[in-house]
Amino acid sequence: MNNWIDGLEAILAWQPLLFMLIGVVGGIAVGAIPGLTATMTIAILLPFTFIVEPLSGMTLLLGIYSGAVYAGSIPAILLRIPGTPSSAATVLDGYPMTQQGQAGKALTISLIASTIGALIGGVLLAVFAPTFAEYALQFGPAEFFMLAVFALALIASMSEGAMIKGLISGLLGLIIATVGTDPIGGLARFTFGISDLRAGLGFIPVLIGLFGVAEALARFEHHVRKRKMDSVSPGSFKIKRSLLLRLLPGASYSSVLGFGVGVLPGTGGDIGSFIGHNEVKRISRDKAMFGKGDPRGLAAAESANNASVPGTLAPTLVLGIPGNSAAAVLIGALTVHGLQPGPQLFQASPDLIYGIFFALLIIPAMMLVVGLLGIRSWGQITRIPTQYLWPCILGLSVVGSYALRSDPLDVLVMTVAGVLGYFMLKGGFPPAPLVIGLIVGPLAETGFRRATIINGGSFDWIFQPIPLVMLILSVLTAGISFYRSVRKGGHTDDKDRTKDPKSTVGK
Repeated sequence: MNNWIDGLEAILAWQPLLFMLIGVVGGIAVGAIPGLTATMTIAILLPFTFIVEPLSGMTLLLGIYSGAVYAGSIPAILLRIPGTPSSAATVLDGYPMTQQGQAGKALTISLIASTIGALIGGVLLAVFAPTFAEYALQFGPAEFFMLAVFALALIASMSEGAMIKGLISGLLGLIIATVGTDPIGGLARFTFGISDLRAGLGFIPVLIGLFGVAEALARFEHHVRKRKMDSVSPGSFKIKRSLLLRLLPGASYSSVLGFGVGVLPGTGGDIGSFIGHNEVKRISRDKAMFGKGDPRGLAAAESANNASVPGTLAPTLVLGIPGNSAAAVLIGALTVHGLQPGPQLFQASPDLIYGIFFALLIIPAMMLVVGLLGIRSWGQITRIPTQYLWPCILGLSVVGSYALRSDPLDVLVMTVAGVLGYFMLKGGFPPAPLVIGLIVGPLAETGFRRATIINGGSFDWIFQPIPLVMLILSVLTAGISFYRSVRKGGHTDDKDRTKDPKSTVGK
């Protein structure tokens, strides 16, 4: 109990609170710009934390991290460009709401769901951090492979009504994920003699091209054909209490899932948001509107990816194992101050650890206040005439792709991904399965090969308890989705509905 009191006293000092607020505002500004990631911003600002107390420095970085994950939903909802990788699933229902004149409502739902997810994740971290972190250590190559298989099984759920096209899209994502260096043998694959490709295709440029550039090209084609591109009103920013109560159970459930996925080292909000979105869809009675502008899908994706932020800190703080790249930078911030993340940190600096726990409960409140103050300004983007907006989006896409690594190759990758995304829109191929394949492809390949090598070439590891349970869940998920698709005639692809770019959104 004394540790909690010490942590509360430490976090309520003016300096940690000020740095926390600066971090939240800065994170929102960064996350709203496609291509600029929270990890990059944390790394850039890391030296500025060396001159302040460890807790103040950590609150600055945590504020940036949380704010950026939330703000990635802003361009995802308004422009169909995920601001951060964690917002890829937000596009599925967020952008269709914008096209239906409900951008204001979508932004409000995103803000509230993000706050709920971050708050639930903070509570779970404070209460169950040691238990969750120890459980995460039990995950070896076999378990991570089966986690990837389960994520791939979600493709079937997302593609009901266009099963074949969804599977083709997912397979394409897996193929793209193989570009680069073999993670086991170290050999170059599909690099065509280009040394820069040995590091693989940049995920952010692919994401920007697949969603942003593709949509811009579709809009331009529509303008050429129709000679008119109207702006869309953001509509009302208010949501009814009845809708909020309807969203709360799914957002809470998705938050728990997002936190659990975030605890597993090497995963994060990008995988968690897709799992949260799919699981809320699975347990919902009315599934018809998911992926077409359903507020429940938007709330599920946003609550899951924000809950994953505290989740990634569980192995980071308790075991000294970074949950993802952003958590690795946070470890660097602690070590510079002479602190070693791990169990001993709870004894050596309890005020720091418990101060961080309280910070993760205060940051969602700050995020909510800052978001409410700026939400109407962000919604005005939809009022800009689209013949002016989309050329600006193309320019911003180029800048965002180049800014990440200052590599012209990333701009080329973004362009190719944009052209690919455009033809996928025209052909009715959903891009979300491709993104899932791209995310979990390396995880699946590495897990499978390492598990097989460890077991001497045997596949007996499949029948271990955790992998077997996850395999059964994956088969059930894919099987039920296939059955539903066949029953409603989804085994044959729908007719092309992409003559107007509006009909392709969310697929």
